[in-house]
Parts: sequence; C-alpha cells; structure tokens
Amino acid sequence: MGEAAAIGRLCGSPVTATHALPGGDISGASKITLADGRIVVAKHGPMVETEGRMLAALAECGAPVPKVIGIERGTLIIDYVGPSAAMRADHWSAVAAALDTLRDCSATDYGWSEDYALRNVVVSNMRTDNWVEFWRDNRLLCGLDELPAPLAQRVERLAGKLRDLIPSQPPASLVHGDLWGGNIVANPDGRIWLIDPCAYHGDREVDVAAMTVFDNPPSELFNSLALEPGWRERLPVYRLWMWLTHVRLFGEGYRPAAESDLERLGF
Repeated sequence: MGEAAAIGRLCGSPVTATHALPGGDISGASKITLADGRIVVAKHGPMVETEGRMLAALAECGAPVPKVIGIERGTLIIDYVGPSAAMRADHWSAVAAALDTLRDCSATDYGWSEDYALRNVVVSNMRTDNWVEFWRDNRLLCGLDELPAPLAQRVERLAGKLRDLIPSQPPASLVHGDLWGGNIVANPDGRIWLIDPCAYHGDREVDVAAMTVFDNPPSELFNSLALEPGWRERLPVYRLWMWLTHVRLFGEGYRPAAESDLERLGF
C-alpha cells in the first residue's frame, strides 16, 4: 500500500493534495488535504512513534498540542493546527497557561520511559531521582567527544560544579523539552499550539530557558509563571544544552553562543 493510501486509511478519507512543509531538519513533514475537507500533517522519520507518545502525554495533561490521528510505519499523522501569526500579548498569556498546566502534571522522578533523538543526537532520558545527576549525565556530559576539545573541557568543568548551580530536587514537572520559538505556533485568533516535543519530567525552568534561545519573551510572561528565586541565573545552565546540541547538529556556528553562556556561569 502506498503512503497516500495508508494516510487515507488512517484518516478515513482519501488524500487529494500533498504539500511539503518548510523546515525538516529532524524529520520531514507534509500538509495533507483530504477529500472530506480536513487538513492534517504527516511527519516522517525514525522517531515519530516516540513523538506521538509524547504528544499524547502532553495532551493528557491538558497542554495545547496537535491531536494524534494515527501512526504507521514511520509516519505520524496529526491535526493541522492552522495558520501562524506573530506572537502577541494574548499568545504569551496562552503560553504561560500551557506551562502552568504542565507544571501541575508531575512525576516522582526525572526522565522519561524512552530515549529520543534529534537526528544523530541521542537525547538520553534515563530516569533518576536526582535532578543534578539527570542534567549532568543526560544533557551535559553525553556527547562531549562530538564537541571541540576546548569547549568540551569547559562543559566538563561546569558539570563538576553543577550541584552549586541548580537544585537537586525541584518538582518533576512534565516539560516540552525543546520549546524554542519555532515550536510554538500562534494562531491569528489568539490560540497557541506546542509542536515537536522532546518531552520528559524535569525542572520547569528547562522550557523557560528554551524560549530565550532565539527569542526575547516579554517580562510579563516570566512574571506570571511565579518562578523560584534565582531562575534567571539558572537559565544559562539549561540553555547550554540546546547550544551544545546545535553545535553537534549544525556545526561551529553555534559555538560562540555556548561559550557565551559558559562565561555567564563563570566557566
């Protein structure tokens, strides 16, 4: 059975048009028009089944994510969440509400039931009851051999002092895990959607830090989240994982950003 036929069977309506969506650094995606008028998105890649389970977990907690329609042979079918618009104040308020929803969806330990991957970068989610150990082993020390040696040495020094920088037992909230601006879709009507998760249970400040990687959210967003004292000083620790991942995925162009956050932390 061809892919279009499989998608039609999963959706209960034949495919009438397919349009490739931009992006696709991690997995390819297409907007699919069905004969009954619905529009869905088909994502392809080795990790789409895991992504589907993450989306389902986020949805179960009440987060605004695309509905999973079906998964088959490396293809994930989800709802199309509509056109995007520039972020406005009401969108940021909706993001804050979504993060509060995830904060309340907690666990007894940190991590996830399975690992994930961003292309060739494995995202280890080995469970532990100590957040410092989780972040050190699963986000900082892993992949050092894929970094330039001077950068790897600085990260290793930071990892050795991590207990002085982040808490060992913050609430284990469900986090999106990769919440940069491109993974927040803002609709013209004020709704927002969280897409492309890299989910696990951890410190909610992980998602706060991710939003500052390429964007500058308004102070009202942070104020509304009632974050723990010292959160601004901890952001570079959590942001660093994203910079290191970008270095491993896309090359030296992201090294200065990683080094800048290391300097902020005194390493």
